[in-house]
Amino acid sequence: MQRRHFLRLSAWATAGAAIAPLVPYRAMAIRGDRIKPARLAAGDAVGIISPATAAFLREDVEIVLEAVRALGLEPVLGEHLFDRYGYLAGQDRDRAADINRFFADPAIKALIPVQGGWGSSRVLPYLDYDLIRENPKILVGFSDITALLMGITGQTGLVTFHGPNGLSGWRSQEVDMFRRVLFNGEAVTFSNRLAGVDSDRLMQVSNRTQTITAGQARGMLVGGNLSVLSGIVGSPYMPDLTGGILFLEDVGESIYRIDRMMTQLALAGVFDNLAGFIFGQCTRCGPDADYGSLTLEEVVWDHLEPRGIPAWYGAAIGHLEPLLTLPVGLEVEIDATAATIQMTESAVT
Repeated sequence: MQRRHFLRLSAWATAGAAIAPLVPYRAMAIRGDRIKPARLAAGDAVGIISPATAAFLREDVEIVLEAVRALGLEPVLGEHLFDRYGYLAGQDRDRAADINRFFADPAIKALIPVQGGWGSSRVLPYLDYDLIRENPKILVGFSDITALLMGITGQTGLVTFHGPNGLSGWRSQEVDMFRRVLFNGEAVTFSNRLAGVDSDRLMQVSNRTQTITAGQARGMLVGGNLSVLSGIVGSPYMPDLTGGILFLEDVGESIYRIDRMMTQLALAGVFDNLAGFIFGQCTRCGPDADYGSLTLEEVVWDHLEPRGIPAWYGAAIGHLEPLLTLPVGLEVEIDATAATIQMTESAVT
């Protein structure tokens, strides 16, 4: 498929007009500033962005377009989608400009990234948060997109969504959850599902959960990828997590690195005023030591058990299929014994 055949944005001023000034913003408590985006409907236009790693292969973008159209939506490519600057999808200002343009365009109802990788944190200073606040839309993604979710939710109060990227698997369970949350506006209760491979066992082996501290809690759900989130701690793009429920996941990190990043969060006071905590999946996170290592369980328990807040381990959140579509910035109720996250209301209008 030729690039000229892809749908393009044709409006909203010049490239210069789309670039927000490099002005620091104050980190805000999201509790009193929540804004919900409108729900999706068949035929809605969706902006396809590359806020992080470059879209090196045209075929990957074609796969994303097929997935979006199969959802009943109409994909529109960002002007800089095929840009490249080393491993990044173009210059920081240009990647941010695509996001700003899509939020400004009334025809666009949601933004979906091609993939994660690295680079979303670099665009945060160039986003127009006043524009985003005045034009709320669905933003969904995971992994490196955690930086966008946290930054935009923290700065604007907009509910964003930790869910599939364009190149995710889009299998039936994943699509069903995406539709229930973003099309139907359901208040979903999330829990680990018994994997098909365990359906004929006497016991559950995959997707097991463990209670760290029993109890129930209510608060704003915030979180995402630990590596990315720890990288914005101390910046104005880290939301105030007071009274919040934090979830974390990661992939391909040695256990000592998980410990180091969780220690960073602890030293920064991130765990001090939480109402609850959820640790998801850490895919391919093993020991990397010559003589010995803590286990991943020991690291998580060391940091969270002394807090005495409802917390559990092993939620089906992370770099795995199916990806749940979780609202970031919405109040939820959790049960650390039943290992459930219950939305208290719809995340969309």
